Amino acid sequence: MERLTALDAAFLEAEDADSKVSLAMGVLSIVEGPLPDYPAVLDGIAERLTPVPRFTQVIRRQPFDLSAPKWVDDDNFSVERHVRRIAVPAPGDDAALFGVVADLMERRLDRDRPLWECWVIDRLVANRWAILMKIHHCIADGIATAQLLARLSDESSGDSFVSDIRATKEPPHHRIPILERTLSPVRLGHELWDTACSFTQATAQAAQGAVQIATGLLSANSSSLTGPVTGLRRHASAQVSLADVGRICQAFDVTINDVALAAVTDSYRAAMIRRGEQPRDASLRTLVPVSMRRSDALDRTDNRVSLMLPCLPVDEYDPVRQLRVVHRRLQRAKSSGQSQAGSLFVSAVSLVPFGVTAMAMRALIRLPQQSVVTVATNVPGPRQHLRLLGHRVVRVVPIPPIALGLRTGFAILSYADDLVFGITADYDAVPDVNTLAADIQRAVARLAALATGSMTPGLREGDQRP
Repeated sequence: MERLTALDAAFLEAEDADSKVSLAMGVLSIVEGPLPDYPAVLDGIAERLTPVPRFTQVIRRQPFDLSAPKWVDDDNFSVERHVRRIAVPAPGDDAALFGVVADLMERRLDRDRPLWECWVIDRLVANRWAILMKIHHCIADGIATAQLLARLSDESSGDSFVSDIRATKEPPHHRIPILERTLSPVRLGHELWDTACSFTQATAQAAQGAVQIATGLLSANSSSLTGPVTGLRRHASAQVSLADVGRICQAFDVTINDVALAAVTDSYRAAMIRRGEQPRDASLRTLVPVSMRRSDALDRTDNRVSLMLPCLPVDEYDPVRQLRVVHRRLQRAKSSGQSQAGSLFVSAVSLVPFGVTAMAMRALIRLPQQSVVTVATNVPGPRQHLRLLGHRVVRVVPIPPIALGLRTGFAILSYADDLVFGITADYDAVPDVNTLAADIQRAVARLAALATGSMTPGLREGDQRP
């Protein structure tokens, strides 16, 4: 028997706090060729997913929340209840596909069953079909979900961009140096001093990060992009070349994540101007999840994330300066201890009786927040194209959930030769979600042109100085 961690349970509490929210994540895989025989599809999915315990388990809460909810085997499990088939309406293009995906993702998963669904989607253009994997966030974070996607493929595993994440390169255990060396009095004294200094430095850094997070959460931000969400969603996607992103990184000495968030920043700037809002320095405070998952935990289905809350520079009109400000602010957030503070907070909460933490979480989640505008999470995916039931997966789109007053969410997935942006938006608040996606592609194309010297820096068409 396993129990949910405090972080896992927090996603259940956040969903319970708002009846119009579904905190399921999705991964949409678009496959070339005709749909194979459906019974074969059903058998293939069952064979590859049911060995994972979470796919055959349900959550059982304890009376009065005396302890954390636990995972128990579902005695009535049937894969037919979780794998379903649907067809998109004509003409079967992206607009029709994402309309179906929005309808499927906005529905909550049944808590009386294992918290996942798999939708086989037929009748796409160009003789294609798709599979939408829908998994509740209490089961897994973005990286764990990407690992499950690889498990669904014919390869079952493979080389992934996840190896590029800093946390995976850390040693699996923090060893104590004084136990590995000669315990002479002088050396022992030096080791104890170094350990104490390191601990004090890390604690001070985490405390500084905690203050920054608290300050960010308490600041007010008036924007049409924050507020209550409805029960309906819109989805869109943008896809850019990783080769173009690599040229931008090399030319301006930034990271892939910097480029992705700069494109999101530019897209939001254009959206604010369209809405008649003045883009300001603190107009786009963004929740950026940070993976704390090490290499020895890649096969675990749980949540291992912390967070940063940088303000993305929507007030900056020049694309190169905008990119460099994004880079500086992310570096500052990383070095300030924000992610360490979040990780220590989660660890500390785990030491408190669950009943106390549950009440505290419910109270905090129900407080209206007006500081954070959006969430943008970067998930490393497979380096090579996957195959599913003998067919090539030509495109993978991540589908993030939205909640807690965030009317938009971005999930960014590296897959083979592309960087794919999946956008979830509230149906009523963000009718221009397709324009957001198009602006992301234009932003990356413009930076790529500037990186190669084929474009002169200057104002964008239709832009204005703040």
